Amino acid sequence: MSEANGGHWFEALADHMGSAYLRYSFTKGTEQEVDVLVDLLGLEPGDRVVDVGCGPGRHALALAERGMTVLGVDISARFVEVATDAATTAGLSERASFIVGDARDLGGVAAPGTFDAAISLCQGAFGLAGGAGARNGLPARELDEPILAGIGQAVRPGGRVAVSAFSSYFMMRHLEDHDTFDVEAGVNHEVTEVRDELGAAVPADLWTSCFTPRELRLLARMVGLEPQAVHGVTPGDYGDRPPSADRPEFLLVALRPG
Repeated sequence: MSEANGGHWFEALADHMGSAYLRYSFTKGTEQEVDVLVDLLGLEPGDRVVDVGCGPGRHALALAERGMTVLGVDISARFVEVATDAATTAGLSERASFIVGDARDLGGVAAPGTFDAAISLCQGAFGLAGGAGARNGLPARELDEPILAGIGQAVRPGGRVAVSAFSSYFMMRHLEDHDTFDVEAGVNHEVTEVRDELGAAVPADLWTSCFTPRELRLLARMVGLEPQAVHGVTPGDYGDRPPSADRPEFLLVALRPG
């Protein structure tokens, strides 16, 4: 499905990759990331968490192993299938469930105000709004604003949100030959390829919105969240540390007032 008729540019790529997505090196630090998230979000066993753009479910499953009840939402039916099978295999189906849904209309699949916390990590949903059919010269924050708004509305008053976003500073410092950075929109376009479980490759265009810490704080306030901190992180190396131009991502932690 194309963006023009309501689809999303990443959907076909995700359906092609399936479980092969978990072969990428940036997926190997799940346990460390979740340990830090539990601390930053003050999570406890029994808390309800929604993972927006959950992919094959790696963070949702790790949270379920720690006693949380997690709903994973992803636009890719193939990713949801992989995550559901993994939950069954691990005996976590009672605490981890997965559903196909669009982060641009999160309220349609995740009841607003019913979760203790919400996460959206590794550009699973937030940060992927700037595809070729959606750019129109708009700054990245205008494309991703409704996604962050839906994530914030999913949590109860007093609930917390953790969202990762790619760093504009890091991107400009490490721009590669196959990347094109749209300064006006704040979106990086990467030409690459992705492979399925059997190694079959297809060409891929990736559009990733990039942010500064100030933009993330402003965007959080625009959608009614209170930013608590913006941390500088690397996949597999999350932590309570200040932002840095030497780390590829920022992690926004915010609170829904109430």
